[in-house]
Amino acid sequence: MTDATFRHNVDRERFEVLADGGVIGKAAYKTYDDGGSPQRIFYHTVINEEYGGQGLAGRLAQVALSETVSEGLRIVPVCPFIQAFLTKHPEYAANTTSPTPAHLDYLNAALAPAAKA
Repeated sequence: MTDATFRHNVDRERFEVLADGGVIGKAAYKTYDDGGSPQRIFYHTVINEEYGGQGLAGRLAQVALSETVSEGLRIVPVCPFIQAFLTKHPEYAANTTSPTPAHLDYLNAALAPAAKA
């Protein structure tokens, strides 16, 4: 697919893939700052099923992680897809922080209101 575009939707805390007039995929994150260095906790990546197998998730991950690094934030991979992507792309290793219990507690608290809605 060559007509897909990628954007950072800051208000919704996610990177998006757009095609055919709508959002067809996303890499969602929560911003975390423990007072040390600001970080993005990537927790969910998905491409709509009908667009699968076209490499869009990998391109989305590359866009999301590269922009995160260029903004000076650290990558915290909780999402299994982002974790797998990082094992194949060691160029991001210097900018990656392994998830800690504090990250997971923050993420659970941040997502709890959305789960109730």
